[in-house]
Amino acid sequence: MSERVALIGAGAMGGAIGTRLVETGNILSVFDLDSEKVAALVAKGALAAESAAAAAAASDFVITSLNAPKIVEIAVFGDHGAAEGAKPGTLIIDMSSIDPDATRALAAKAAAKGLRWVDSPLSGGAPKALVGELTLMAGGTPEAVADAHKVLRHVASNYTHMGPSGAGQTTKLINQVLCGLGFLAVAEATQLALDAGVDVEKVPQALRGGRADSAILQEYMPRFAAKDYRRTGRIDNMVKDLNGAQDLARRTNTAMPLTAVCAEVHRMLTAAGLGGEDQAALMEFFKGPGAC
Repeated sequence: MSERVALIGAGAMGGAIGTRLVETGNILSVFDLDSEKVAALVAKGALAAESAAAAAAASDFVITSLNAPKIVEIAVFGDHGAAEGAKPGTLIIDMSSIDPDATRALAAKAAAKGLRWVDSPLSGGAPKALVGELTLMAGGTPEAVADAHKVLRHVASNYTHMGPSGAGQTTKLINQVLCGLGFLAVAEATQLALDAGVDVEKVPQALRGGRADSAILQEYMPRFAAKDYRRTGRIDNMVKDLNGAQDLARRTNTAMPLTAVCAEVHRMLTAAGLGGEDQAALMEFFKGPGAC
């Protein structure tokens, strides 16, 4: 069954989500401040909306895919925002990666306006979105999370209700700690293999199925070795998420020494002008003193 969905934010991730929703037969109204991003989805069958309010007015579900809590708040509750056009009971599905506390505040603000809210951040990136294999961690009431699945089933193969509002975002921070550390560990191991003269192309094959195996190892060790920096994510987005994890750790008094080191490496790369590059650019850190 097709659904009427508004998409607010058509960047790399939002564009992939929108593409998949259109390809699976949903009626998609899209709004982004970048008209070229909107045009790219319109060319695939989406409908352009003149504002977030107009997109929401034509839809039963609103998906936001944005970079920061303030941007989400403006897109939903600002002038001509989604809340202005949404019908009572409209379900807003925030697929952004933002702070859990900010999410709870946004969900409460939505409820006060008669709207429902689910935080459903993701793992898997644009490539998984395009084939409907994202991993999603959802926060909200059981009823709202179940309703959100009517749309999210098109983009995800793993969808888990983690608890009330903010629980999805908290789980995403945990995911990013594991991913950030995994990327850095594989980059470091790749450099060791290169320096030691081991055939790096064979390492993922040799370790497949063992305890050291992982999706990051299989996908990224060859990319690290080849300096393949084609972007599927951004280093500065990882900085944002690791900062969020460290903020949460301070509030919960959780010791996270490895995350601190990982975050610092990512910050160094961002300071060196590599924030917009893919995680594969972590290899630049291993060029030696002064590389960053």
